[in-house]
Amino acid sequence: MMIANEKIKKMSCKSTGSRDTKDIIQDDIMLCLSNGIRQILKRIPSRLLQPVEEIRLRTCRPLMLHDSTTGWFVTYTGEFSDTEGNAYIVTPEDMQQTLELVSNNSIYAVQEELKNGFITIQGGHRVGIVGKTVVSDNKVSYIKDVSGINIRISKQIIGAADDVMRHIIRKNGDVFNTLIISPPQCGKTTLLRDIARQLSYGVKHLQFKGVKVGIVDERSEIAGCFKGVPQNDVGPRTDVLDACPKAVGMLMMIRSMSPNVLITDEIGTEEDLIALRQVMNAGVKIITSIHGYSRQDILRRPYLGKLLAENIFEKVIVLGRSKGTGTIEEIFDGKCREIV
Repeated sequence: MMIANEKIKKMSCKSTGSRDTKDIIQDDIMLCLSNGIRQILKRIPSRLLQPVEEIRLRTCRPLMLHDSTTGWFVTYTGEFSDTEGNAYIVTPEDMQQTLELVSNNSIYAVQEELKNGFITIQGGHRVGIVGKTVVSDNKVSYIKDVSGINIRISKQIIGAADDVMRHIIRKNGDVFNTLIISPPQCGKTTLLRDIARQLSYGVKHLQFKGVKVGIVDERSEIAGCFKGVPQNDVGPRTDVLDACPKAVGMLMMIRSMSPNVLITDEIGTEEDLIALRQVMNAGVKIITSIHGYSRQDILRRPYLGKLLAENIFEKVIVLGRSKGTGTIEEIFDGKCREIV
């Protein structure tokens, strides 16, 4: 019995690594869907499932699957369609069963998480929920009458940061303060995740030894923690502060875990920027991201533009889609010089 328990513990500590979408849906997602929708997804060929990033359920509306740019209606027979005419219509029973399975049959146990509009399930996948909000003191107390569920499939791509590591790591073994600018769904979180992994393990060909990495994962997307355990491989020297507001979490992390590098996603508020300055003043390197389309786009924004103009970021990486999702469009140094 003790041996069996040890095996279970080891399995629960494994990160997801790189897996095909079909395997991810089969192993992680199927268990959280109603039986009717589960049977439909089983009918879809693997080649069609491979690019899927989201599974969307809306009460009394068509079942949809999305990749980074396109959405398809799904028929009862598992075919993709551009029109909703033959699409499977999600029933109230589908929604109720899925919600129960996502919450492990205890929606009340996850109400605290649902205040943010999402919960994270095993495998690091984020389940977004909308419905009628109950508000108290201008804050969301809980969500009832759930009318929409969006399952965002977490896909770790080992090696996604290979092309940028030489720009992030100095020749003396230090790390540059780095900002990643990216439109939505262009791979910035995937890139951040692999940067964390490589900094934590070390990069042999750059003669870089692994360092302590701290991740402040406000939306549970970088590490994909489930019950405190990262479901993605973010490295052996990495600590994760999960579901914590960035401005608070950044300062908590440097005080409690003394990271060499701190990684967070989607900065934007004035509080975030104040915290960033404090982290840098403490001698901790920052790698973070922001929604945007170009360096000029960010410069036009009140708080962020000032931060970028001060050149506190030594490297700026711009992502886009010119050659597919996650294309590295441009890399600048702190003096706004483009790096080829």
